[in-house]
Amino acid sequence: MKTYQKEINLPAYRRGFHLITRHIVDNFQDLKKIEKGWLQVWIKHTSAGLTINENADPSVRVDFETFTNYLIPEDYPHFVHTREGPDDMPAHLKSSIFGVSVQIPITRGRLNLGTWQGIYLGEFRNYGGERSLVLTAMGE
Repeated sequence: MKTYQKEINLPAYRRGFHLITRHIVDNFQDLKKIEKGWLQVWIKHTSAGLTINENADPSVRVDFETFTNYLIPEDYPHFVHTREGPDDMPAHLKSSIFGVSVQIPITRGRLNLGTWQGIYLGEFRNYGGERSLVLTAMGE
C-alpha cells in the first residue's frame, strides 16, 4: 500500500460554502499514483468545515449558508464564548456539525465522485483567512 500526504493552503474565502475540488486535485499530483484507494481531506481549523454535495448549481451553496445561519444564529442569546466576535461560537458549532474531514474513493488516479458531487469548504467566519488542508491518499 502506498501513502502520500501533503498540506496545502486555501486562499481566504468569504463566509459561505465554496467548491474546492479543483484546488485539491490541482495541488495534489500524487493522486495519479493511486490505482484504487482513498483520499482523506482534513481541515486544520475549528471554525470551518468540509462536506460533499452539489457541484453544478451555485444556489445550493447559497441555501446551505442560509439554512445553517437559520439553525445557528449569531444572535443566540445564551452563548458564553463571545470574546472573538458574534460569528465565532456559531462557527465552532457549524464546524462540529459538518465535520472537519471527508473521504473520497480514488479510482485509476482520479477522485471517484458522483456526476454532481464536489468538495465544499464551509467558511463559517466573516473573516476566516487562509485555511490549511491535510491531504492523505492511500491505496495501491
